[in-house]
Amino acid sequence: MAETVPAYAKPRAAIRRVDLDRPWRWLAAGWQDLMAAPVTSLSYGVVFAVAGYLITAGLFLADVFYLVLPITAGFLIIGPIACTGFYEISRQRALGRPVSLGEVFGAWRRNPSQIALMGVALLLVLILWARIAALIFMLYYGIGNVPSIDNLLVETFLQPSSIPFLIFGTAVGAVLAAGTFAISAVSIPLLLDRPDANVIEAMATSVQAVAVNAKAMALWGLLIVLFTSAGLATLYLGLIVALPLIGHATWHSYKDLVELPGSAEPTGQA
Repeated sequence: MAETVPAYAKPRAAIRRVDLDRPWRWLAAGWQDLMAAPVTSLSYGVVFAVAGYLITAGLFLADVFYLVLPITAGFLIIGPIACTGFYEISRQRALGRPVSLGEVFGAWRRNPSQIALMGVALLLVLILWARIAALIFMLYYGIGNVPSIDNLLVETFLQPSSIPFLIFGTAVGAVLAAGTFAISAVSIPLLLDRPDANVIEAMATSVQAVAVNAKAMALWGLLIVLFTSAGLATLYLGLIVALPLIGHATWHSYKDLVELPGSAEPTGQA
């Protein structure tokens, strides 16, 4: 007989309704975690700043430098899986335990197959976005008419003729980002927190959390975009602080939004 796997871990989690200003409390709690484990958090953040430089160098070496902006924007897509280590720092701190950098990098081992599946899903979205961005760019400029490196920013952002290109590209990116946010807002913290949970349950819980708290989660999504954009605008250096802050705050958003069986009170408040 074939082995069966339950679609949901038992018993199922419930979603709490939160106030519109709740994301600010998540950020405050995230900042406390960052200050409590600065060396571990910032060291992990350095890894992603270095990754940004390597990705940018690779795009230039491959002569597709015009994809630097959309690909770096992909941090917003893969951010939820990249922040797994920060979730573990916050989880361990809540338990009153010290955490090492080795534990941070190995956090995925708490639920390896399901966290890996979630990572693959986000990677596929990133690849899709990269392909769409390249297609939009080529449709607008035409093959062989790619602006030079010196004129790329001017011709992309400062020319009146580029407005339709920017509007269309931004709209497509926003749709993908919104969908990604819906399925990943709390899914990976849930998979980390509950080793018996699976990716279907986690994504469904995340979508429900976003739907039930649409206004608060819209604000939270906007804050994530602003902090990440600021990190990217500082040539990745800001990511060293921005990603830890967002990661820790995301853990608290999960604990605030998702009520696990046997837990009647929110645990993600600052």
